[in-house]
Amino acid sequence: QVQVVESGGGLVQPGGSLKLSCEASKTIYPIHAMGWYRQAPGKERALVAGIIGGRATNYGDFVKGRFTISQDNAKNTMYLEMNNLEPEDTAVYYCKVRIRGHDFWGQGTQVTVSR
Repeated sequence: QVQVVESGGGLVQPGGSLKLSCEASKTIYPIHAMGWYRQAPGKERALVAGIIGGRATNYGDFVKGRFTISQDNAKNTMYLEMNNLEPEDTAVYYCKVRIRGHDFWGQGTQVTVSR
């Protein structure tokens, strides 16, 4: 079983920044892909950003160049740097790790954007 732990969430004012981290426990198999998803109350979980093979990235349309995803393979850790945050970005942010076709999710970290 792979353990996935997110951190870095919190309360920030509109226009502010946060950096989320996602650490996956070490396994003998390589990580194929990692991704950040978010879910706001009453809404479906949506892809924020993904990274495949540690390099190829994709983003949700709503990101609009404000977020950057990155991965440190040596640490089995993924990051999401979020800038120019808006109240609409308020949600629980989840990390997903794909290994050998299996997906492992973290418990999520709350991001709240408010004055």
